[in-house]
Amino acid sequence: MAILHTYLPYAPWTRAHAQRLPGTMALPRAEWLFVDAAYGAQMRERARLLAERPGDVLAIRPEAQDAADELLEEVLGDLPSFGFEREGEKLRCPDGRRVTPDRTRPLWTLGHLLQADFCLLQKPDGAGEHVLTGAVLCFPSSWTLAEKLGHPLMRIHQPVGSYDAAMGARVQRMFDNLRPDQPIWRANLLDYTDPALFQPRREAAPKQRHTGSPYLRSERQCLLKLRDSGAVVFSIHTAVIHRDSLTSEQAAALPAHLRSAQAPL
Repeated sequence: MAILHTYLPYAPWTRAHAQRLPGTMALPRAEWLFVDAAYGAQMRERARLLAERPGDVLAIRPEAQDAADELLEEVLGDLPSFGFEREGEKLRCPDGRRVTPDRTRPLWTLGHLLQADFCLLQKPDGAGEHVLTGAVLCFPSSWTLAEKLGHPLMRIHQPVGSYDAAMGARVQRMFDNLRPDQPIWRANLLDYTDPALFQPRREAAPKQRHTGSPYLRSERQCLLKLRDSGAVVFSIHTAVIHRDSLTSEQAAALPAHLRSAQAPL
């Protein structure tokens, strides 16, 4: 389903330091969650996917249960700052829906509360990398949860050409050095021919992206370390816009390969 933003609410690529991979920046703890004008429409699509395709958008390994519980409590404590109101055991959401948190299904509950997808990554004792152990992933951008669950960071990014050993080591150091009081964030930007939010795709499948496509898809990606479990939360807030919706500053700062309308990616 296509749900277009009328404007792109973040554009870090307009700043030079954010153009260098991985392009991460410090983020105030109070701003790691995000609610925007597309909230109502995106939440209806998330509810549909969680009801109709739960096996595709929700998964958790046993070792991630404590971290998922902690994440839910962390988010519930933050929600009043984003327009959520408590009504007894229920939460009144910004779009007027009322959601009763189900603590036996923390990731499922998160999927009904916020636009962002949430992935949990944990570093097993003695391991060199963090491993994806659970996620609610309603808006995948050309990947599948089933293909990534249980794998470490390097294996997860295997199809990404720029994610070489040096980049993998840099990202792992970043994960290791995260502090609970200091999340970090970045945003990517991709051409898509199809504006649908739910775009699962196996690693070997061709991507539906071409330079000069009418739509741009951007993910606001945040990393937050949970204090008790030590798990790292990777949140993904997705916006899809028509190219014409970019501001003049955003359009002028587009990376060269996104300004081109010639060869496919």
